[in-house]
Amino acid sequence: MSELTPEQKVLRYIKRHRLVTDGEKLLVAVSGGPDSVCLLDVLSKLKKELDIELHVVHLNHNLRGAESDADAAYVEKLARRLGIPAVVESRDVKAYRSERRLSLEEAAREVRYSFLAQVAESVGVEKVAVGHTADDHVETILMHLLRGSGMRGLRGLLPVSRWQAAGQSLVIIRPLLELTREETAAYCRRHRLAPRVDASNLSTEPFRNKIRRQLLPELRKYNPRVAEALLRTARIAADDLAFIDGEVARLWEKIARVEKDGVGISKREFSVLPPALKRHLLRAAVESVLGSLKDIEAGHIEDMMDTLDKPAGKAVDLPGGLSFAVEYDRYVLSPDSSSLCPFPVLEGEAQLNIPGRTAVPGWDIEAAVLPSLRTGEAGANEADFTAWFDFSATGDKLIVRGRRPGDRFQPLGMGQTKKLNEFMIDARIPRTWRRRVPIVCSPGQILWVVGWRIDERVKVSDSTKRVLRLEFKRR
Repeated sequence: MSELTPEQKVLRYIKRHRLVTDGEKLLVAVSGGPDSVCLLDVLSKLKKELDIELHVVHLNHNLRGAESDADAAYVEKLARRLGIPAVVESRDVKAYRSERRLSLEEAAREVRYSFLAQVAESVGVEKVAVGHTADDHVETILMHLLRGSGMRGLRGLLPVSRWQAAGQSLVIIRPLLELTREETAAYCRRHRLAPRVDASNLSTEPFRNKIRRQLLPELRKYNPRVAEALLRTARIAADDLAFIDGEVARLWEKIARVEKDGVGISKREFSVLPPALKRHLLRAAVESVLGSLKDIEAGHIEDMMDTLDKPAGKAVDLPGGLSFAVEYDRYVLSPDSSSLCPFPVLEGEAQLNIPGRTAVPGWDIEAAVLPSLRTGEAGANEADFTAWFDFSATGDKLIVRGRRPGDRFQPLGMGQTKKLNEFMIDARIPRTWRRRVPIVCSPGQILWVVGWRIDERVKVSDSTKRVLRLEFKRR
């Protein structure tokens, strides 16, 4: 059986991974180098069979002076010869790097993908094809391995991935992942395409170039087929992750609760899971809050794992301004763990109208004085923040405020007073909630820790003549 041609390999790969759909318009990112030039030429030959429309895009990074300008001119000429429309523009990557304090590689990547996303939106497409080859795939696997990226990093480059940043989004497809650089260069020679050569690729300064020019040649001394071994590892990792991701999706609704500003994870449900699923659920939680996993490394997930068994109140800071906090019955991931508190911010104090209605930020408070109730019918109802008191013990000069240092009260059912802070700890009130819990007080004492417990000394008894009913309603 004869060996497949590059065109046949690319066609088989595109169909196997369903990289394009019939009638789709596709951006093709062309730098002018052998890989991207091969990609464009192959796709131009396959576009009728695939029923796709192509649009070339090239970014001049302004990093190599006249050579960069010559690359741009080459791409424009190539696109014209193939009869494919092209967008060729330039950006000041060095200025962007200085503004953001990034490495040159990071700055170039961010500028490039932001530009591609802008062009995709203007042209009306969702996908861009890039010229990553099997060699790029191997180098990426090694980069992730050296950085400790975990199993997800061992997958290397995927046939399809999504880039997201600053409200922009772009689907990236890689049709050349089964071709080597040697094959793309041979293709260009055979078809007399004369691609441009980027001299910066000969430098060993960028991390990827060090792997390409120093590490891989050394590894081949130990295993001449090291590239095949790494690609096999990537395939196994991808298969394992596909299974784990399916399990994560199945468990997500059961364990996680997505709220406006974060995610809460049930401790009880989470604690019985194996470590592998815990890691991937935590990663999914971070992605759901941030919108992507940019800047999130395996080490950050391990920091979260190390926090799981810590006492309530412990927290770990993560990139993107996130905090992963331990509460009594759940874990909270959010920019501010207090943002998941059901209570609004409580500032200062307010005098209650008794009887009547009092409005404070986030709450409407209704007070009524009623005939006596039977013992056992009154107390505190957490569900709707309602409580009943002996009106003769409370009086009508009541205020609502937040907790203060030194606060004490006598929780219902106890024979002596207790520090309010100790009560909140024992009642498993999350630390970030405590300053927001409303406290109802008379001039002499605390009457009610709203949502939890009234004071023993103001409870309704058989001798109660009139009952004070207070109800807090959240707006």
